[in-house]
Amino acid sequence: MAEALAFLLAGQGAQHAGMFDALQNQPEAEPVFAAASALLGGTDPRDLVRAPAADLQQNRPAQILCCTAIAASWAILSPRITQPYTLAGYSLGDLATWHCAGLLNAPTLLQLAAARAEAMDDVGRQSPGGLIAVLGLRRSAIDEVCREHKAEVAIINGEDHFVLGCRSDLLASLVEALEQARAAVVRPLPVSVASHTSLLQPATPAFHQRLAAVSMPEIVPNTVRLLSGLDGESVFKTAPGQAKLAAAISHTIDWAACLDACGEAGATTILELGPGRALATMAREAIPEARIRSFDDFRTLDGVSAWLEAE
Repeated sequence: MAEALAFLLAGQGAQHAGMFDALQNQPEAEPVFAAASALLGGTDPRDLVRAPAADLQQNRPAQILCCTAIAASWAILSPRITQPYTLAGYSLGDLATWHCAGLLNAPTLLQLAAARAEAMDDVGRQSPGGLIAVLGLRRSAIDEVCREHKAEVAIINGEDHFVLGCRSDLLASLVEALEQARAAVVRPLPVSVASHTSLLQPATPAFHQRLAAVSMPEIVPNTVRLLSGLDGESVFKTAPGQAKLAAAISHTIDWAACLDACGEAGATTILELGPGRALATMAREAIPEARIRSFDDFRTLDGVSAWLEAE
């Protein structure tokens, strides 16, 4: 079965004041915003992102906000989708794919996003860390720098595009080493934990336990190709899928493999959901023959719908 339609679900990092603009006054999305408000101390997420003093990068609210954006847009778009589709999620977006696959309702998704962030923050307080995006170095050079500076590959985005993680006190020396290795881009990311590295290992069993306690179907619906954000492999049964979803918190995730899997599934129309455009940009490089856009490219939901229907 070929899935010509694919959705890429963003992780955190690109939250911005206008991230809910296209979702304003959409009745289908109101229950999602209400569920998010309950987790944000009663503050509507649409108000929170525009508050002058709001820290949109703080781990817990960031993960709730990103999943809110995905779930709210999905509440409106999903009734219009009548064909099989592929789902792939980047980091936090991996969790959100389970909602879009029909395995979790929106309130449960947001509760799990909060629990994931809390588990990560608990570990991060004991082992502070950070992440650095690196472009322009091949894996052999990356591995050498990591060995010398006690860093790990957190995310594989492409053959010369990686995210590295390490302890906070080693970040400055890691940046210097990458620059000396002549990386084209070295950019510290606005996060406070070294996600997808062994520093977060204690968070994996904590989150796995929380996932296992959630009631959900045992089998992924056959109208959906659900890809594991860990390695791009298809998820068919939820129990082993939960283990991989939790493991991704403290293990390298291979996003390049996820994009390859989307292409192999036959994706010709790809839409990124959630704040930002990074996944759409990477997908254009990996699957140049596909039509690819980001939800953030559109000002209105009518624009999104018209683009999807024009495939």
